[in-house]
Amino acid sequence: MTGYGKAIAETPQKKVTIEIKSLNSKQLDLNTKFPWLFKEKEPEIRNLVSQKLDRGKIDLTIFFDMLDEEVTTVINKNVVKNYYRQFKEIASDLQINLDDQIFTAIMKLPDTLKTEKQEIPEDEWEIVKGRIAESIDMLDQYRIEEGISIMNDLKKSIGNILLMLKSVGDFEQGRIVKVREKLLALLEENVGKENVDKNRFEQELIFFLEKFDINEEKVRLKTHCEYFLETMNTPSPNGKILNFIAQEIGREINTIGSKANDASIQKLVVMMKDDLEKIKEQTMNIL
Repeated sequence: MTGYGKAIAETPQKKVTIEIKSLNSKQLDLNTKFPWLFKEKEPEIRNLVSQKLDRGKIDLTIFFDMLDEEVTTVINKNVVKNYYRQFKEIASDLQINLDDQIFTAIMKLPDTLKTEKQEIPEDEWEIVKGRIAESIDMLDQYRIEEGISIMNDLKKSIGNILLMLKSVGDFEQGRIVKVREKLLALLEENVGKENVDKNRFEQELIFFLEKFDINEEKVRLKTHCEYFLETMNTPSPNGKILNFIAQEIGREINTIGSKANDASIQKLVVMMKDDLEKIKEQTMNIL
């Protein structure tokens, strides 16, 4: 499921911005982008995310702006002095004069600059960690709201299927009458009306109509839909179960369609399949 969270932590020296976003994924796939200052905290940050978020393609970005001057690179004075003494001795031996430009050459030599590795102060880290947790909670709330929306869509689609299933019953009796009239007309046309055995015809018609009976499928479809609604209200993870129930719903809809032998029922079956596809798409977003 998609989500987004953002939080800002401010300290006397820095303004730290945390952004986290997620896309749907079956597993937890966490990608991080940190400045060098927070690299040592990466295991702890990953633990914070995994404790709250079970799955999703998660992108977590942290960056900061300096609010105060902070020297991270300094001149190694002892090394520069040593280089200068050596240049001075060489110049004396060669009887040449040194000018101020010699420092340009010296600063290009190894070890004239040194970088002091900084560590984030513990009190500052506690502030940033709190904002990271805040951004994760914001993303999680975003996903909860999306989940409520998905649940409402699923309820609507299941409700539509149940309404159309009820409408199937309205056409069912007329379907039997149509089949009876059609078969009788074909029989009378081929063997003659006077040669038709009415009792035998009614007996054979009963056997014929049993092949097109959809009462069992209707009962099972209604049961599956009700089970789907019940499962939606159970604690997660229930996404796989909902997906399995959706498959069973599809199986009953297909059987009703193959047995329908009626244009009006076939239209309802097509409409039920349309809602079922929406259900299948949404269950892929449920843990």
